Amino acid sequence: MRKILLFSFIILPFFLFTACEKENGETGTLKLYITDSPIDSDGITNVYITVTGIQYHTAEDGWQVVEEYEGPKKFDLLDLQRGKSELLGSFELEAGTYTQIRFLLDAPQRGGGPPSSPGSYLVFEDGSEKNLFVPSGAQTGYKAVGTFTVPMNGTVEVTADFDVRKSVVKAGASGLYILKPTIRLQVNDQAGQIEGEVLNIPEETETVVYAYKSGTYEESEADDPAEEEIRFPNAVSSDMADEDGFFHLAYLAPGTYDLVIVSMAEGEFSQVLGIVEDVLVESNITTSVEVDIEEL
Repeated sequence: MRKILLFSFIILPFFLFTACEKENGETGTLKLYITDSPIDSDGITNVYITVTGIQYHTAEDGWQVVEEYEGPKKFDLLDLQRGKSELLGSFELEAGTYTQIRFLLDAPQRGGGPPSSPGSYLVFEDGSEKNLFVPSGAQTGYKAVGTFTVPMNGTVEVTADFDVRKSVVKAGASGLYILKPTIRLQVNDQAGQIEGEVLNIPEETETVVYAYKSGTYEESEADDPAEEEIRFPNAVSSDMADEDGFFHLAYLAPGTYDLVIVSMAEGEFSQVLGIVEDVLVESNITTSVEVDIEEL
């Protein structure tokens, strides 16, 4: 049975977003999108979340509700991968620089009993469903990390990557699925992407490509994770090569990345095959990479 590695939302519902500088009451527009970068999943076919509201924060006014958001809205994260995204809305905000955002999610708290009509849940290959819970004690949600500037009388487009691989974990003996969000904010017109092909994949195995900021991968990340934790926790993004060996890593900040190539057998981690170092990502450019497993 595949071990789920999903980790990417918010809890009790919230996404943070903090203004660092404001510009004299002038306003601009934030177009906010969501995307996902999952790999394998425990026989899961759908990961639904319902966003009921969005908030932002300023030093002067504290937390503020984005009144223009028309929720609740339900999204299937597994539909939003390999560069596909969906618009949450266009919002008028005070011009300035922001570093945090938070979403309100319709998700029950762990230990609070089963919800009557959950807005966040999983669907499996056999058609069964499991509720998604947020950790007990969660009150205010989790940060979405990334800096962006709303220009005066202009528009900035930003995508929140909910990285399902990191967002949902299975809680030991209880069998509950827990949302443990790690969200990455990326300005769209500053993002690049890596596309590639993995050659000579052995039969009855699958290959996963993890992208790390160059020099940040540590071998210990491949060790068996602690309960409710995941392997390769510090990867920026990841993708499982398809049957033709194709993989796609989207919404990456400019810089250099190391690609950690991993073998999977029957949905379980097998081994690290090798590392492709110093892959350059530039804004609005697709970097092509060919990985031959026999040469790693």
